[in-house]
This record gives sequence, structure tokens and C-alpha cells, in this order.
Amino acid sequence: MSAAWSLKYPKGIPQQLGPYEYGSLLDLFKVAVKKYPNRIAFENFGKQITFGEIDQLSTAFAAYLQQELQLKKGDRVAIQMPNLIQFPIAFMGVIKAGLIAVNTNPLYTPPEMEYQFNDAGVSAIIIVSNFAHNLEQILPRIPAKHIIITDMGDMIGGLKGSVLNFVVKYVKKMVPNYSIPNAISFNAALRKGATLKYQKPAIDIEDLAVLQYTGGTTGVSKGAQLSHRNLIAHNAMISYWFKPLMTEGQQDIIITALPLYHIFALTVNWLLMYTQGVKSVLITNPRDIPAFVKELKKHRFSIITGVNTLFNGLLNNPEFKECDFSALKGAIGGAMAIQDVVANKWEEVTGCPLVEGYGLSETSPVLCCNPLDGNHKRGTIGIPMPSTEIGIFDDDGNQLGQGEVGEICARGPQVMRGYWQKDNAGVFFEGGWFRTGDIGVMDSEGFFKIVDRKKDMIKVSGFNVYPNEIENVLSKHPKVMEVAAIGVTDLKSGEAIKAFVVKRDQSLTEEELKAFCHENLTNYKIPRHFEFRTELPKTNVGKILRRALKEEEKAKAA
Repeated sequence: MSAAWSLKYPKGIPQQLGPYEYGSLLDLFKVAVKKYPNRIAFENFGKQITFGEIDQLSTAFAAYLQQELQLKKGDRVAIQMPNLIQFPIAFMGVIKAGLIAVNTNPLYTPPEMEYQFNDAGVSAIIIVSNFAHNLEQILPRIPAKHIIITDMGDMIGGLKGSVLNFVVKYVKKMVPNYSIPNAISFNAALRKGATLKYQKPAIDIEDLAVLQYTGGTTGVSKGAQLSHRNLIAHNAMISYWFKPLMTEGQQDIIITALPLYHIFALTVNWLLMYTQGVKSVLITNPRDIPAFVKELKKHRFSIITGVNTLFNGLLNNPEFKECDFSALKGAIGGAMAIQDVVANKWEEVTGCPLVEGYGLSETSPVLCCNPLDGNHKRGTIGIPMPSTEIGIFDDDGNQLGQGEVGEICARGPQVMRGYWQKDNAGVFFEGGWFRTGDIGVMDSEGFFKIVDRKKDMIKVSGFNVYPNEIENVLSKHPKVMEVAAIGVTDLKSGEAIKAFVVKRDQSLTEEELKAFCHENLTNYKIPRHFEFRTELPKTNVGKILRRALKEEEKAKAA
């Protein structure tokens, strides 16, 4: 058993969970709408929608999927759209119909879409019109028989919705021409569904709810099989964790900039906050930082989640400091390491600490998080969730001791059963320990720290070098905006470190960076190569894609 079990958990948080409150996600939805029927559940482009309205619309959509499309329990349905009010309606409708949701990145290329839709064997696809031209290219080669298309402004309604759709299509030209003759409009599906009888399916807690495809940052995407039990257990865990951020008797507001198709936003910003009656402000395009900040100024928000690059981007916008932070109680980062310089500046500007958590698509996702009661530990990913065991293992499956560096492995009710239709040999160590592929260590207080991705480790003359450490150091240089470090082939040392840097100050030189590294890093950790970029490749979540940089370097060397 992990040494972390000796930890004293934050006040009010049990180390072990009792019986679950819900028998399926349908029960979770039902209880939430009963508690908060008239509260605002979501806001997007100024449109607000209540818990009661979301419940009614999602039930109509479920009826449409069941009765009109004749989809059967266990069929897979892909949802491919950014943060729009349509997303929770579609997702809830899919689950209410007894189907399995397949979350899909809207920015996938046609080959990536084709792979995922075939791998999942999807029967239907719900897609925003901006990306329908990509779908058109692959339709003859995928199993989906039903296509439902929505425009961005469909749920806004009235003149404002029509104007938004017009601007997106004809002014910004964000909807390339496409032809999918038998496609159904999302709003038409809702209207038809409202006239049909919904039949609640018999769902077992072990039934699959979601196929959550990994982001593909380390190779071919695989579908993590997440059951109703996985998501219900995860919700119970984090509901305890987030209690310090909830205000009794009034409605809190969470900023949802991470896309809902991403597992963190899906289960934290939506499922958890839905059960707690929190209003979620959906940010459709968080990459447009000026527009994002303009939206933030409209809300006295209490919680915000994101990744390091998102928080860094906000902090580098001069108007961000003008936002109202008087209600802000929690800022939580994940998906990639939170750099010290970003965490320090965030607390300085907002007055609220930026704490780090850790998880994966395969674990629903949260495994560890820093306590949100003020007892967080900077530079760590915190301590395990209730009913969760975290261990550090060597390559042979032997559990290591406190202070020893190895692969982080986990056991708990939020951990997936395995990848969809894949050989799962090597995914788990004996005893059901899921192998995360991340290198970490547990300190003397039982807090865990991520060292780096196992596959990203750089071997310099026999020494292990972790890109996170290099990036954390370089990010502290006042003239550096963003940085990524990778290993490149070197005849003398096997591998050498190359750093890709986005300048904050255009006067920055390679000589300055080298001198800074000499002051802060031992010799073998100092990058031998530097390359200045105007931007770094990122996932739609904002996570820097080291893999893309590695592929570029390999192509140059070929």
C-alpha cells in the first residue's frame, strides 16, 4: 500500500469513500435539476440557460436519438464541437439515451477523425458546422449513418444568434463550404425530439458512459473506457476536495476555458459543478486572449481552471489585472506542469494561489491535487484523492520507496478498465496498478511531484535530463514568454538539449540565455541549441506539443 496513505487529509475529506450517491449518471442529472431548476447552469455569448431548460432540451434530444434515429443502448455517438451550450445538451442527451459519448477534438484533421470514428465504431456524429467540411471528406469511409450539424449561434436564438451565425460564416469565413445532403440540424432534432416519448434505459453502474480518447500528444490516440462508476466515483472524490471553494447559500461561478471535450473540463467544470449548482461560463475560443479577458471582466467569478500556457497568456495581457478578483477562491492548473514564475505572478496579480493537480484521460482524470484549503505545496501535484492509491514503480513493476524516482502508478475507482479494443498488456502492473507513463517522486510529507513524461526524458552522456526542469528555469528569465525543451541526436553525447523560445522582449539573445543557464543549471543540463519562435505548437487545450517539435527535428535530420 502506498506510503501516501499515512497522510492526514484536509479537514472534512475522508480517506476512503463510502457508498456512491448515484446508480448512474442519469441519477446525477436528476438530482441536480431537482435541487437547482431555476438556477443558471451555463452562459455562452451572453446567453444564459437554466438547469431546468438544459434538462428539458437534453431529454428531447435523447428521445430523438432513441425514437427517430433508432439508436440502441451501447451505440457510440461522437460529439465534435468547442464550448457551446449545445455541448452539455448533446452530451446529456447521449447519456440519457443509454448511449456512449465519444468526445472528439474539433481541430482534428480528416485522417485523425477517420481513425477515431472507425476505432470507436460510431453510429452518429454531432458536429459544429465549422468543421463539417472535414467530415464530408471521410464520410464514405466511416460507419456513422446519422450526422447532426449545429451552427455556433443556434442556442443563442433570436436576432443575436442569427447575427452570430452570419458573422462566423460570411464575415470571418470560419465555415468552409460543405455538402452533407442527409445531415440533420441540431435545432430540428430538438424540435422533433420534443414531440417524441423518452424512454429511460436500464443502465448499470458498470456500463460504459464515455470513450475518452487520449490527446495523441505521445502517439496514436486510444479510447479510455470510462464507466458510469468511474465518473460517479470521481465526482464523489472531487466534490469533497472542492468544498472549500463553494459558497453556502449562493451560486458560485466557474470560468470554463478548457474545452468540454477534454476530460478535466468535462468532469470538473461540468459534472462536478452541475451537481453543486455552479454557473459555468463557457469560453468558446480561449486562444483569443483579448476577447477572453473582455469576457472575464463581465463576471465576478469564484473558480477558474486551466493550463500553464492559458494562465501565462492571461497574465501577459495588460488588461487582465483590471478584472474583478474579489470573489476568486480557487485557481487550479493541470494537464502540464505549472511553472513557478507563472504561479508566483498569478498570486501577485489576483491575490489567489494557483494550485496544481494531476490526472489523465484514463483516470477520469484526477488522481492527485493540492489541498484547496490553503495548505497547498508549491511545485507538487498534491496528495491522492480519497480511495486512491499512488505508488512509484521501477520498470520491472517493483514499488519504490519514498524519495525514489520512478513511474507514477495508480489504483482507484476512477481508473478506466482499459483501452477500447486494444491490447492492454503492459498498461497495468500486477495488482491492477495503472501505469501513467509519468516520472515522479513522493516527498517526506507524502506530496507527489512530477519529474516529466517518461518518453520525453533526454539522455545526455548517460545522465537523465527532464525537459520540465529546463523549461522551468528558462521561463524565469524576464525576457522569455514560453519555452519548450526536447532532446536531439548528438554524435558526441547521444542526445543534446534543444530549447525553443518565444520572446517576451525582442532584445533577447542566445548569449543571454546561455549565460542564464550557466547560472542556474549544471553543465550537462544546459541546452546546446536554441531556436527562437513566434509561437509553439500546442494542443487545443493549450498544452505544448513537444512531440511536434521532435518530429520537425527528425525531418530536418532525414
